[in-house]
Amino acid sequence: MNRRQSLPLLAVLPALAFTMNAADSKPKDTPKESAKPGPDSKAATEKLIIGGGCFWCTEAVFQRVNGVKKVVSGYSGGHVVKPTYEQICTKTTGHAEVIQVEFDPKTVTLATLFEVFFASHDPTTLNRQGADTGPQYRSCIFYANDAQKTAAEEAKKKAQSGWKDPIVTEVAALKNFYAAEDYHQNYFNLNWNRNGYCSAVIVPKLRKLIKEGKIREN
Repeated sequence: MNRRQSLPLLAVLPALAFTMNAADSKPKDTPKESAKPGPDSKAATEKLIIGGGCFWCTEAVFQRVNGVKKVVSGYSGGHVVKPTYEQICTKTTGHAEVIQVEFDPKTVTLATLFEVFFASHDPTTLNRQGADTGPQYRSCIFYANDAQKTAAEEAKKKAQSGWKDPIVTEVAALKNFYAAEDYHQNYFNLNWNRNGYCSAVIVPKLRKLIKEGKIREN
């Protein structure tokens, strides 16, 4: 059993009410692999692939960003085609746990998304976020076009001033994206009061970002 799923359930923290109508609901008929995301002259939204540790955490954060329409948890950056979660846990696939963020560029900019990204995890720890260790938990941005690459590099440079240690976030061209299994989708919204990892790790993170005004409560 994965470490995250084996944590004891802590007492539910009542001060912050999490509703189930965040930016995303459980995806239906989610494709196992999607085309490279990016701007489309015919589309009203764009897509961005980022990883900041456990995708339950990053999904919950970005579901609460204004302008984000949908978030899909998945895997990216590795060499195994259509990997399973069990394969990811072996640390041999090259993939990272990531999220695909679909957003309205008229409402939220790449700069704002990256600001939330760097504020929502520790980008200075190599292949680790807290107690989650391994290359699948690495900090990463997989860009689909030059605009995303430029924005990512600028955001990484800007964020460095807030950290004593060097930022080790990987910024690389997007090669693939595979949606994770259904039970990983919309995970926090469905399990926040049932899984100890959610109450111990994700709830405090959301509270901090809400207090800083970077995300909304629900």
